[in-house]
Amino acid sequence: MKLYYAPGACSLADHIALHEAGLSFEHERVDLKTKITAHGADYRAITPKGYVPALAFDGGPVLTENIAILYWIAEQTPALMPEGPLGRARLLEAMAYISSEIHKSFKPFFQRRGEDETRPAGDAITRQFTLLAETMKGDYLFGAFSVADPFLFVMLRWAFAFGIEVPEPLVAYFERIKARPAVARAMAEEGIA
Repeated sequence: MKLYYAPGACSLADHIALHEAGLSFEHERVDLKTKITAHGADYRAITPKGYVPALAFDGGPVLTENIAILYWIAEQTPALMPEGPLGRARLLEAMAYISSEIHKSFKPFFQRRGEDETRPAGDAITRQFTLLAETMKGDYLFGAFSVADPFLFVMLRWAFAFGIEVPEPLVAYFERIKARPAVARAMAEEGIA
């Protein structure tokens, strides 16, 4: 299988999770402006959505969207899914919140909007982070590391890059995740520090 990514984009979460799961995969960079892959392919032929991530399986099927890919990874490696009768639902709940609330709130920053739009977005992101910090179950979102953690890690990377206030428990959380070997490997493979 092959992960299509853009350096530092939300696809970094999938890259980390694949390494955490110990799954064998290739990875290929995508230029999101030109929609051309590192090997010269038209990325829109791989996924008409034109954005990352995409996970192409041997034989042709392609899975897109962080929540779907991360959930698939957790199904392959149950240790990356929260335990308990609501474990799967809680995982989907956390990833949906990260995707639909936090991830989308970064839009004004990536579109280089003015402070009149980025300030309220930054304040919203801080509130959203605070909610997650208050509901953490220990060192990670669910106590043990899950596929939701790399997704939140990427959002925190963006927050630090844009100067958005991050609650103290998530600063320490970020450092714990950053120290994981799978994170260092994925970031090195994407050429980011």
